[in-house]
Amino acid sequence: MATTGHSMYGLASYAAAGGMWRRMSRSLPPAAFLVPALLVGAAMLLPLVYLVLRGSGATAEAWGLLFRAQTLYTLGRTLLLMASVTLISGAIAVPLAWLTVRTDLPFRRVWGVVSVLPLVIPSFVGAFLYISVLGPRGLLQGVLQDVFGLERLPEIYGLPGATLTLALLSFPYMLLTIRASLSNLDPVTEESARGLGCGPLATLWRVTLPQLRPSIASGGLLVALYTLSDFGAVSLMRYQTFTWVIYQQYESAYDRSVAAVLSLGLVAMAAVVLVLVHVTQGRERYYQSNAAAARVPRRLRLGRWKWPALTFCGGVALFSLGLPMAMLAYWLVRGLGLGEPLQPLWEATRNSVVASGLAAFATAAFAIPIAVIIVRHRSRLSRALETASFTGYALPGVVIALALVYFGANYARPLYQTLWLLVFAYVVLFFPVALGAVSSRLQQISPRLEDAARGLGRRPWQVLGSITMPLLSPGILMGAALAFLITIKELPATLILGPLGFGTLATAVWSASSEAFFARAAAPAMMLVLISSIPMAFVLAASGRTRD
Repeated sequence: MATTGHSMYGLASYAAAGGMWRRMSRSLPPAAFLVPALLVGAAMLLPLVYLVLRGSGATAEAWGLLFRAQTLYTLGRTLLLMASVTLISGAIAVPLAWLTVRTDLPFRRVWGVVSVLPLVIPSFVGAFLYISVLGPRGLLQGVLQDVFGLERLPEIYGLPGATLTLALLSFPYMLLTIRASLSNLDPVTEESARGLGCGPLATLWRVTLPQLRPSIASGGLLVALYTLSDFGAVSLMRYQTFTWVIYQQYESAYDRSVAAVLSLGLVAMAAVVLVLVHVTQGRERYYQSNAAAARVPRRLRLGRWKWPALTFCGGVALFSLGLPMAMLAYWLVRGLGLGEPLQPLWEATRNSVVASGLAAFATAAFAIPIAVIIVRHRSRLSRALETASFTGYALPGVVIALALVYFGANYARPLYQTLWLLVFAYVVLFFPVALGAVSSRLQQISPRLEDAARGLGRRPWQVLGSITMPLLSPGILMGAALAFLITIKELPATLILGPLGFGTLATAVWSASSEAFFARAAAPAMMLVLISSIPMAFVLAASGRTRD
């Protein structure tokens, strides 16, 4: 009995010591994580520091530009485009998510994969493809002229073309968040509503959609910020927005403070969007009140609505993926027939893969210390680092590029107009993508494993190498794949920060398509889509499918 009591006392003491160690370890981040995390956080704040410095030195005339009628007009156009794209994306994503998760739609899994694939098509690629087929003198007009004698189609340029392009290519951002939330939603409330006499549509409207409000708002935020920062589609569609005006100001004006002041206006718009999303999500609780595992929902039979549902899914897939890819293949074949040279393609491909690969590796690596502090050491410091890490994602690439041009030319001359400054811009822009993947994975790893290793005398770097990193590797790979997928499509930062003579697939497509050389743009655009499909396939495989 004495031995047993002594053992129990020892276990209790060890548990108390272990609990005290865990509290100390979570309140005091190890220097191996804290120092690089602070450096990364400071780097993420460089764009805001630049805007404040340039804005404070701007003249009264430059600040007056923000309140001129033309600037307010551009503001209204930007807000109109952002609202239109977000609403249309939601109108596509919500029913598509519901059909592929909660119904007996034929080929659910196929539609679930196909509906996400438009993400591999950059907005500027989609814009030139839609122009080539739906433009006033596009391929569709040629067909209709032969059949009906139609000489000209209505203009696609402006708001209609920009909205169509961005909505069809960005709705998967909302679809992914809504589908993930819908897959994990406990169906008990919906079944209760149907048991009380509510039909399927009434249940969807009154019960399901209110529970999906946070995911709809989060997906809408991604679409809104994507639209706000887009440069390629709006420039090809000739629709003037804040991002396009800032780029034009940077290219044409000697005084860069004007572009900085306009960028501050863009930052304010992004902040307003974030506040609106927070208000939309509300204060209601959306988690389960009990700890029981959610049951797998019973598939709703579509019955006679099966064919309309298939028509809807097929129409979305046709216009968002089928039509662009078919036109891309057409222009590729035509370009090869006209003798378009492929030699520059390989150099642009190599440059794109190298720059995006370096950015993906750096982004995933830098995300590790930030994720460890955010997840394992919650404090005011961790919240500040988390906020700073998302700064770049809320700013367009043109603003990040302007900030790094300023710092490179004044404080880092050896890095100015080099590949490393471009890679750094990619990291600042898309760091939250990798951070989200790494943090989500780390939250699934029990801290007791790390506490036990530290209790046995392991140093923090030994715990990181033997325990944390092997378990964290799927999240790191996911973050790297997402960063590569988005980085290879980045256009304005590449145009501004790319070294002299450093062409990528994105810049090759934009330069050719902006001059309406669609056949010349087809080969780099097809290569860009094919390369983007590789990390997209990994993301789809790693993220899993909806529940059966």
